[in-house]
Amino acid sequence: MKIIHTADLHIGQILYQNYDRCDEHLHFFGQLTHWCKEEKPDALLVSGDVFDIQQPSTATKKLFNEQFVKLQKAMPDMHIVITAGNHDSASRIQADRAVWTFSNTHLIGVAPSLTADDNGWQDDYIIELANGFIIAMPYMLGDRTQQLQSVLDRVAQRNADGKPVVMMGHLAVTGTDVTGHDFEIGTLKTQDIANLGTGYDYLALGHIHKPQTLGHPDDNMNYGPITYPSPVVRYSGSALHVSCDEAYPHSVSVVEIDRHCGQVTLKQLRIDELRHFHTLPMAHDEAYTDESSALADIGTFCNTVGRGYIRLKVHYSTDLSVNFDQKIYDLLETYGNEVRYNPKTIWVGEPEANESDTGKPAFEVAELQQMTDPLEFIEKTQSQYPKLDMQTLRDAFKEIEAEVKRLKEEDLAKKTKDNQHEEISLLEQN
Repeated sequence: MKIIHTADLHIGQILYQNYDRCDEHLHFFGQLTHWCKEEKPDALLVSGDVFDIQQPSTATKKLFNEQFVKLQKAMPDMHIVITAGNHDSASRIQADRAVWTFSNTHLIGVAPSLTADDNGWQDDYIIELANGFIIAMPYMLGDRTQQLQSVLDRVAQRNADGKPVVMMGHLAVTGTDVTGHDFEIGTLKTQDIANLGTGYDYLALGHIHKPQTLGHPDDNMNYGPITYPSPVVRYSGSALHVSCDEAYPHSVSVVEIDRHCGQVTLKQLRIDELRHFHTLPMAHDEAYTDESSALADIGTFCNTVGRGYIRLKVHYSTDLSVNFDQKIYDLLETYGNEVRYNPKTIWVGEPEANESDTGKPAFEVAELQQMTDPLEFIEKTQSQYPKLDMQTLRDAFKEIEAEVKRLKEEDLAKKTKDNQHEEISLLEQN
């Protein structure tokens, strides 16, 4: 059995609230289609986070439909299996399932119920091919060991010929290398691999963006082919660099399994990113100390490299004008916006002794745009107001929230009463 394994496409992502990545995804799909033609797999697996948000735009859905139809036309005998991730709407993925089955494409969005009884529901998550089984499990909240093992046991009952068994999943496994993810320490919920049951030969995971084979960290950048004894657990990694912190190569995985409980051979096909991420200045130990140098370097980058995402490394001692970001956007516009700017600056060094750091932002503009709680802004800037009593401020906000809630309830009650009077008046008129 031969599969191509990818995940975390994040179609429709708008990066830094400014940049559509449609052309980058089309560039990826061009490579994926070529690889499918070349490798001729039995199945292409996409292990979750197909879309970047749960309500993708019409243009995003159009891209998804067109590219997967193109894949199916290029390889009509290849099965395509797509499962929902935590960024996807499970119900929306599931709703399109019946239509796609006409083209050997299987969409699995909704996870099995925690209270599912033994009435054949397991078969909804099993795709039997001529030479193997695929268990298509979408993103699931919490521990579902009982449900997973139930499906694995069902496959074992049907697998009299000892065909290879592949299971898909979308979660973070304990011991995973999460380099590049914006997780605060202690906030990432992981599951032990033992919770995922036994009976598969290859576990095709999504959710973590760095390609890796669990238990074999030295092989992360080994493009293979490498052969391991079954079972093998692997993250294919994301299709695109989803953030500038993902400074490692991305790839898709080609997996061949000779038999159930046999040998698993995998190789990586490195993805050529249309736009790479860069930090300026290029030298690792340098940082800008004046804005004119930074702007000059950006111009040089546009003239030489000509395409990509950039962010700047700036020393704390540097005085930047209040419209520095706008100067960068204006400069990039003159080069056709092929170079794109990440406004979250990397500040290096230490503030000068006896100087306050109030000139340097406690947060970046991109963070401010996403704030919905005024207290969050105040807490990030409270060091500039040493006499500010945060607890008093929190209590005041609670009183304001309570008053706003009371006013809304009074307004709702008044509207209800007015509607009742209107209904009575209409009845009397009739």
